[in-house]
Amino acid sequence: MAQDSILNEKSLDFLEKYLNNASPTGYEWEGQKIWMDYLKPYVDEFITDTYGTAVGVINPDAPYKVVIEGHADEISWYVNYITDNGLIYVIRNGGSDHQIATSKRVNIHTKKGIVKGVFGWPAIHTRKGAKEQAPTLENICIDVGCSTKEEVLALGVHVGCVITYPDEFFILNGNKFVCRALDNRMGGFMIAEVARLLKENKKELPFGLYITNSVQEEIGLRGAEMITQTIKPDVAIVTDVCHDTTTPMIEKKTQGETKIGDGPVISYAPAVQNKLRELLIDTAEDNKIPFQRMASSRFTGTDTDAFAYSNGGVASALISLPLRYMHTTVEMVHREDVENVIKLIYESLLQIKSGETFSYFD
Repeated sequence: MAQDSILNEKSLDFLEKYLNNASPTGYEWEGQKIWMDYLKPYVDEFITDTYGTAVGVINPDAPYKVVIEGHADEISWYVNYITDNGLIYVIRNGGSDHQIATSKRVNIHTKKGIVKGVFGWPAIHTRKGAKEQAPTLENICIDVGCSTKEEVLALGVHVGCVITYPDEFFILNGNKFVCRALDNRMGGFMIAEVARLLKENKKELPFGLYITNSVQEEIGLRGAEMITQTIKPDVAIVTDVCHDTTTPMIEKKTQGETKIGDGPVISYAPAVQNKLRELLIDTAEDNKIPFQRMASSRFTGTDTDAFAYSNGGVASALISLPLRYMHTTVEMVHREDVENVIKLIYESLLQIKSGETFSYFD
């Protein structure tokens, strides 16, 4: 498969639209509609569940089932407390970073529409050097331009409203994709591209393929935990992001060494089924797809864990996309890595045989 056949103009238009749409944990449905609309020509049917996970299915009647999966949600904030003078204090919805919040613009999602606000912060002139406070959940707050709690409530803002950042997609230096929420809408994008390539290249699979975009990963793998019970797959190949550990202030001795531009990252972990992992590695080597290796300890921290330990055990593996500045508004990935993750999943699917157990005892 030629390199220039991976991403086309339609793909990139979809990526930009998909990333720019807000999809906070628990409120993923608008993003899922965009994703399903793009995927529709390439699948036979869809499965959805009550919490918003969406699955495009190819060969739905096949008894042997293979999942390729990413997750759809992004980190965000909840309105937690509104002061009498109209300031808003927040709690996390997922792993939102309080240290990057100050001076950021925000969108507060209400039934009346988006309410704009800012995370304010005291001017440097008013802060005392040795006693200077760092941002914490207790001292960061949002200003929506109101002077009373009643004004805030009149805008439609109330406790429980979800808050996202408005930062949008752009391309840096020709080959770096930058946006908030690349973790992990890039996963949803890449598995959709795999489905497109299968259709355009007229590939017939000997199994049912379940292209799965799960919700609520950021708060405990909950969407994957639910949908795996619905699908009951035989195999799951999960894609998520991992850290580029070559940027400042990251210790490679503890975090390992992975870098954007050096290819997909294949994980070693108890949840990763060894023979399925070796199929991925063999496929990468046979197709000259560059890849990196990463070791996890007790768990991967991704939806791989939810699939692997479900339904009596599902052969599962993890392909990660190296990413810089995770859980910030300037997450960054390399276009070549994106293309190579797509290629690796695509080519690996062509190697899986219906009925394969990946057991060492066969």
